[in-house]
Amino acid sequence: MHVFITGASGWIGTALTRELVTAGHEVTGLARSEASAAKIRALGATAVLGDMLNHDLIVSEAARADATAHLAFTLDFAEFDETIDNELRLIEKIDAALAESGKAFIAASGTPILEGRVATEADRLDPTGPAGARAKTANAVVALAANGIRSALVRMPRSVHGEGDRNGLIAALVGTDRQLGSAVYVGDGQNRWPAVHISDAGRLFFAAIEKAPAGAVLHAVGEEGVRMRDVAGVISRKTGLPAASIDPAQLGVFGALLGGDQPASSTATRQLVDWEPTGPTLLDDLEAGYYTS
Repeated sequence: MHVFITGASGWIGTALTRELVTAGHEVTGLARSEASAAKIRALGATAVLGDMLNHDLIVSEAARADATAHLAFTLDFAEFDETIDNELRLIEKIDAALAESGKAFIAASGTPILEGRVATEADRLDPTGPAGARAKTANAVVALAANGIRSALVRMPRSVHGEGDRNGLIAALVGTDRQLGSAVYVGDGQNRWPAVHISDAGRLFFAAIEKAPAGAVLHAVGEEGVRMRDVAGVISRKTGLPAASIDPAQLGVFGALLGGDQPASSTATRQLVDWEPTGPTLLDDLEAGYYTS
């Protein structure tokens, strides 16, 4: 099988590329720089230079491949609307190019935030919420299934953790803690974040490419909900910073994410594609010092 991956040199893309190459599949990865291309080649894959504005290149590679994993996304709040609009235009072109091909197009998204209850794969993303800003693109990906494309979403939890994580939300939280001089949480810290180890996330994307039916929504959730007070407690022990509650307004959008109670289930996902997470927990990785050394 030949798989094309946007974001192949990124955190999740690297894990997926490694899984596919190890299993003997051919992988082509989109790279924005020669440094990213070298990283992709080192994994045993082929790199093509381009970015998310190179629609013709991306569509051509998707049409040439048996399956596409769309993982690239530039999180720039200053140009967020433009980024979303660009992605929507790209998905329209993917729709036209892959129509009735039956090829897989698997894209990353985020688990819903539903205060007061556990989110499931059946829940729709709230486009007005802090984790639902990409709902337009997520809905566009699912809609591809109506045009003969085996499209599916893999919704990622707030924490995709592991050794080497430098750009995820837990890394951002530790960086914020160091700036503030406290290991912070919101309120009493009983609110929960779902989490998954990076190795399990890579395996789920692989399973989605192989098995997910058209229009499927999957949750890459290894832990339904980790209390943020517990996260702050480990960060406090590992850094020597005092644990403290904070007004989320001090942190803007990140404060809303930090304070939200957002557990998510993956029960339906595990049954649908026979996926079982086996990696370390979020607290295990914090205790190992991956985020605080």
